[in-house]
Amino acid sequence: MSAPSAQSQGSRSSSGPGGPSASAPWVPKTELGRRVQSGEITSMSQAIGTGLPLREPQIVDALLSGLHDEVLDVNMVQRMTDSGRRFKFAVTVVVGNGDGFVGLGRAKGKEVGPTIRRAIDRAKLQVIETLRGCGSWECGCGRAHTVPFQVHGRSGSVVVTFKPAPRGVGLAVGDVAKPILRFAGVTDAWGYTDGHTKTTVNYAQAAFQALRALSGLKVSTEDAQRLKVVRGPVGVSILPPRDDSAPPQRGGGRGGGRRGPGGPGARRGGPGGARRPGGAPTGGRR
Repeated sequence: MSAPSAQSQGSRSSSGPGGPSASAPWVPKTELGRRVQSGEITSMSQAIGTGLPLREPQIVDALLSGLHDEVLDVNMVQRMTDSGRRFKFAVTVVVGNGDGFVGLGRAKGKEVGPTIRRAIDRAKLQVIETLRGCGSWECGCGRAHTVPFQVHGRSGSVVVTFKPAPRGVGLAVGDVAKPILRFAGVTDAWGYTDGHTKTTVNYAQAAFQALRALSGLKVSTEDAQRLKVVRGPVGVSILPPRDDSAPPQRGGGRGGGRRGPGGPGARRGGPGGARRPGGAPTGGRR
């Protein structure tokens, strides 16, 4: 029998009890990835402008520095099988650099940590280049701080409308849409919603679809000069420097889903149930 190669011996020895194996170097599998690795494409705007599909999250990691991520919704879903109930977590994540690029992703899995990482990778594959400008008639600052036009987005029954706002108004939108606009680099906007906005997933997808529709607009040179329209980055991010040691942030959406079996507050009067001021549980016998 032939002896194992040095490469196979190294791969086995690196995954011993001493710790996990080191991450392997990125080997691109798509045409866009090969162009990025060779240095032919040096910015995310160039990568999107090629029209090639974005299939590898490593492309975004290589072209966008200081990419932030935030968890918008963590919901527990379950299904009944012959052997019992099966639980999974559905996670919705937004990523962006605060300077013209934003993406939204969703994933499901049995564990929260790996599911969040998978959702982040999927959000990177959905990164779009947004438009910004000074589109409000009440403002004439000439800076790219709001959406240049009124735009709509829809997902399910939720319809989201973003309108240009003067500088200083801030993000007058819902809690779910705020991180999406902020990660895209928008600091001022009016927002209107219609439909069942308590569904966090549809609300987030409708807001993202509005920005996607905005990025697909073709603006004439005259309108671009009058409204100070900028496509993509301007070189200044509105987000603070990223702390790589911190875990993914949890957004202010209505997510959270149901609590798992035995979780806090799962049964009134039980060990985790609420109690009256006198100390007696709210349910069960005293």
